Amino acid sequence: MANTVEEIKRPINEEMKLFEQKFYESMQSKVPLLDKVTRFIVTTKGKQMRPMFVFLCAKLVGIVNEKTYRGASMIELIHTATLVHDDVVDESFKRRNFFSINALWKNKIAVLVGDYLLSKSVLLSTDYKDYDLLGVISRTIREMSEGELLQLEKARKLDITEDVYYEIIRQKTATLIAACCEIGVLSNNADEQLAKKMMDFGTYTGMAFQIKDDLFDYLTSNVIGKPVGIDIKEQKMTLPLIHTLKNAEEKDRKYYFNTIRRYNNDQKRVKELISFVKSSGGLDYAITVMKNFQQKAKDILNEFPDSEAKRSLHIMLDYVIERKF
Repeated sequence: MANTVEEIKRPINEEMKLFEQKFYESMQSKVPLLDKVTRFIVTTKGKQMRPMFVFLCAKLVGIVNEKTYRGASMIELIHTATLVHDDVVDESFKRRNFFSINALWKNKIAVLVGDYLLSKSVLLSTDYKDYDLLGVISRTIREMSEGELLQLEKARKLDITEDVYYEIIRQKTATLIAACCEIGVLSNNADEQLAKKMMDFGTYTGMAFQIKDDLFDYLTSNVIGKPVGIDIKEQKMTLPLIHTLKNAEEKDRKYYFNTIRRYNNDQKRVKELISFVKSSGGLDYAITVMKNFQQKAKDILNEFPDSEAKRSLHIMLDYVIERKF
């Protein structure tokens, strides 16, 4: 998979190297503690898939320019802020095998750092009068917050329908990838129609990406480091489970709802539920839906003329649903 990422990066290798420097500059502050934390963030970064989307979409329709770099930095600032806040909410002390910020500097500092990063993403757009990008990132921050709250509300009641699930993952995950793709073309002065098309492309890609993530909960072969059944233990209703329970007989539905509500920490009951989802076709259904979203994204991509960027985005679309982590 590492080779796949390198292949995706090929048309934007130089841009990604320069981006690291620009991203670090976008986070800098006069407060020594903040600087220490942001240096730590840069050294523990992940694959940076989101900036890759920004640069590839920019190259799909034009060139990578200073506005593209600013847009990619805004996206990565938002993404990093949400990860920092998520670790506080989830009381998680590890991220990508490093200690999380809340583990090293405690919750209060982690929350304030997350707030600082969000404010920097907004300031970056206003400082340079990139008001079209400001519109995109403001909408993205709002939708991501709404998606998280909707999921928390529904987890309490366990009344998630398939439509509500799609709305949650669209807001929580897909909206940020949609913003990457929209910002990429807006940095090349795209019109409203093209911006909307790329936003749809990113949304479909993000939906497929999140469904793949939810499938890891049922796969013992996953190397994501996510324990099997963790979503069930956290009472998260994902697509394989929603589909299975909707189509189950009444007695099975009651029994398994009871597992999620009261016995979600009972390993035997959780394993039993995972087996039931698999044997009822819940995984197969989710895989079909995931591939449909992937195909919708590919259909949009195929409207563009051939280029290295287009080829990389095609590889990225395959990577999204074939990845093992």
